[in-house]
Amino acid sequence: MTEIALHFAANLLSCWIIVRLIYQSKAKRRDYVFTFTMVSASVFLLCRMLSGVELDLAFALGLFAIFGIIRYRTNPVPIREMTYLFLVIAMAVMNALAPMAMGIVDVAIGNSFMWAIAFVLERLLFVEHLVTKRVVYDRIELLQEGRREELMEDLGQRIGEKVERMEIGNVDLLRETAVIKVSYKGEDHSEHIDPTDGV
Repeated sequence: MTEIALHFAANLLSCWIIVRLIYQSKAKRRDYVFTFTMVSASVFLLCRMLSGVELDLAFALGLFAIFGIIRYRTNPVPIREMTYLFLVIAMAVMNALAPMAMGIVDVAIGNSFMWAIAFVLERLLFVEHLVTKRVVYDRIELLQEGRREELMEDLGQRIGEKVERMEIGNVDLLRETAVIKVSYKGEDHSEHIDPTDGV
């Protein structure tokens, strides 16, 4: 029991390094800290408790398949956050099952590799973090070809941020409105965009 507790604490420490020191320091999203930590803890305990069953590899791959299919469909997770979700799952499975087949030093090295890769991609390669919002826009005359810069400038004035990217969705000619997905640099504290909202 003591060994399980130590391995569990080590897994939480590894997850904390990924989530708090690498992910949140750049993304500033506190809501995902809870999600990633609980998923990591749950997967670790689930794998460890079922470690005696001869389904180790299939079970681990099944976890990836399940999350890949459902993707938290009630509140879709962005690609970047999905990547971190898979990362904490992979590390939890590795930390739960690998110590039984190899030394703890090898497991620690494996965790270190994952930390290093995430750190390099987040910090040294300057990954751009953009907040995405859905905007119901009423000046559809600016949607014409050749007026893109004017459109982005007007959107920026309305949301109070410099628009980095935009994607035009449904256009309602009767109401003279359009649904536009805009991306800008900043901190997001709101809910995610509904994938059925027209963009």
